[in-house]
Amino acid sequence: MTTPTADPEGLSIQPDTDRIAVGFVHCLRSGGLQVPVSCSLRYRQALEAVGLDRGADVYWAGRATLMTRPEDLAMYNAMFLAFFHQNGTGFKVRFEDEAESASLAADDDDGDGDGEDGVGDDDVIALRYSSAEVLGEKDFAEFTKAELLEAQKVMAQMRLRPAQRSSRRRVPAGRGDRNDLRQTVRAAMRTAGEPLSLATTTTGERTRRLVLLLDVSGSMEPYARVLIRFAHAAVVGRGRVEVFGLGTRLTRLTRQLGSHDVDEAIATAAGSVADWSGGTRLGASIGVFNDEWGVRGMARGSIVVVLSDGWDRGDPEEMSLEMERLQRTAHSVIWVNPLKASPGYEPIARGMAAAMPHIDTFLEGHSLNSLQSLADSIGA
Repeated sequence: MTTPTADPEGLSIQPDTDRIAVGFVHCLRSGGLQVPVSCSLRYRQALEAVGLDRGADVYWAGRATLMTRPEDLAMYNAMFLAFFHQNGTGFKVRFEDEAESASLAADDDDGDGDGEDGVGDDDVIALRYSSAEVLGEKDFAEFTKAELLEAQKVMAQMRLRPAQRSSRRRVPAGRGDRNDLRQTVRAAMRTAGEPLSLATTTTGERTRRLVLLLDVSGSMEPYARVLIRFAHAAVVGRGRVEVFGLGTRLTRLTRQLGSHDVDEAIATAAGSVADWSGGTRLGASIGVFNDEWGVRGMARGSIVVVLSDGWDRGDPEEMSLEMERLQRTAHSVIWVNPLKASPGYEPIARGMAAAMPHIDTFLEGHSLNSLQSLADSIGA
């Protein structure tokens, strides 16, 4: 930022620290970022410490003091570019997407890019950001094909760690709660019959089964195309995961989603569901799951996740009855509804209202950040 600005009358004005600090903070707030007064003061102090000569110092001073949430990074970068470029600060900014290696250059007003503006390569700041951060809060219904592929990469990196449950099998432990006579005697045979140490065991643990019930009806189509990718990542990433499609009938999709080729797996799963993007009878489909799979053992002690908007053409009393049966059998029931993120949403749809009393956790499911919240809840 070595090039001074000029006022309309042609008088040279050196950049002023107070003016830069106040103006940039005002720009961030106008863009929707929450910047407390304490952060503004720290930014002013940081600018005083690093100076206004190098654009990179100004950028990182603001990023270190004014940003309070990682999801604000994209907005911060945009506001930084707009404010300092508009105010003629004399340096360029290039944003590089780590995922797609795309480069966007913010040149000065003439836009020729030939270096005649007096800004050398040392004055260009390369700002890296992840497009996953940009997509974090974006609604799945608005995703493009390219964003859908990027979301798949993010979901593949989500680590689903369901809670542990006690196992009947005991495991060796240095300070267990029960003596292990067999191992003690075996160890004594290696020391001329003298038991030099006492072997003990403790209760073992095993991962709880995770059951995903995915609504594939027409009202869920914009979200089902993403949520089935989440289900695929769960099946491939860890064991003891079962996936079922809910529509006018129940369809088991675990085997189809077992392929590591995501496109092949999703195409096979969608092809095996006869009523994909059709109607929905949630209560009846959950009843079939209870009768054929859940009560017989699959749902017993498991974490069951229903991914649905709650629209049901069936009898609300049937939904209430089957959800009550499911809750009694499962360890916990989580309902993920993409519509919950809508302003002023209330679960007043007949199916959703009937299910609410029998749900342990009610979450949003419209974005990548909401799926991360789901992953955290599964492991809680």
